[in-house]
Amino acid sequence: MLTSFDDYPVHQTPLPVAVPVTSDRNAYGRYWFGAADRGGRFMVEAAFGRYANLGVADAHLSISRGGVQDAFHVSGSAPADPAVTSVGPFRLRVVEPMRRLAITVADNETGITADLEWRARVGALEEDHTVMHDGVGRVMVDMCRFLQFGTWAGQVTVDGETTELAHDDVIGVRDRSWGVRPVGQQPQGKPAPGTPNAWLWAPIHFEDSCRTLGYFQRPGGEIWRGDAFVIPVADPVPQIVGHDDVVRAEPLGDRLTFTSGTRRISHAEFDVRMPDGSTETLVLEPLRHIMMKGLGYTSPEWAHGTWKGEGTVGRETWKLDEADPRDPTAQHVHHIVKARIGDREGVGFLEQIIFGPHTQYGFEEILDGAK
Repeated sequence: MLTSFDDYPVHQTPLPVAVPVTSDRNAYGRYWFGAADRGGRFMVEAAFGRYANLGVADAHLSISRGGVQDAFHVSGSAPADPAVTSVGPFRLRVVEPMRRLAITVADNETGITADLEWRARVGALEEDHTVMHDGVGRVMVDMCRFLQFGTWAGQVTVDGETTELAHDDVIGVRDRSWGVRPVGQQPQGKPAPGTPNAWLWAPIHFEDSCRTLGYFQRPGGEIWRGDAFVIPVADPVPQIVGHDDVVRAEPLGDRLTFTSGTRRISHAEFDVRMPDGSTETLVLEPLRHIMMKGLGYTSPEWAHGTWKGEGTVGRETWKLDEADPRDPTAQHVHHIVKARIGDREGVGFLEQIIFGPHTQYGFEEILDGAK
């Protein structure tokens, strides 16, 4: 099981790098990338995942433009060498770690291709180590993740129609995570008790800084695992920023408005306590959304880690205004948002997952919509 990385002094266990330290079937390593036109004309998102204990790698690229979302998917064997980040026609290259990356989707039968470059705007920030249990003793999540803000250039082509991306016009966010989290099949055994948590996350670009806040919410509104950071923009851009280089704040709560009959957010206000004790309010106005099943999340057909055959590709297309608001696979959504804190303006993303009777938002059932 030796691979190219074994020639570097990077080992944390007395095993080759390609051998996971855990036998958990849900062991994974994953990249997620988001790109958003500042004016809201389009969104592009991509992902690559490697699931060593399943022997599977998969990748996805999805674009939301006009009233349509198109998604490219591919599944294949996980390369023995974790330095190989390609599957089928999809290739991810780390050109310069934490500064420049590239994604290409070569010609394939889906009619979707891409050639994209990521450029970092701030250094990568390691988030808090996350461990989550399911209530019956099982560890569901044990992962490390870093977050980074940047910009994009290149093009995505769907059926001969090309969308151009330019660094000045297209902001981006990416994360890189690894460890254990639910992959593919649901866990076997005793069902977990309780009702689902909500998840809200907002990474935002401002002129002089990048900001992020995120938290889970229990039904009724209790916040847990909340964090918020202010990352200064510096020249030259560092590869990494430490927690001593950023400002850490505390999410206090939110006021959300939803599109009638749905759980899709149409306006959001988040209060954040700053280190000096003052409170700032982040106001977000969604411009466009993309369904995360186009990246494999909650997808009934292309769930993460699902074996579809060697190099098998697939395509899905949805009319966004025709998505069933009670469809459970359409509840994990990313928005492009215009952002404001006082008189400062920015642009970024808002992620939402809201299942269950969250009475703080007026929801009484698993998937009822706003009145």
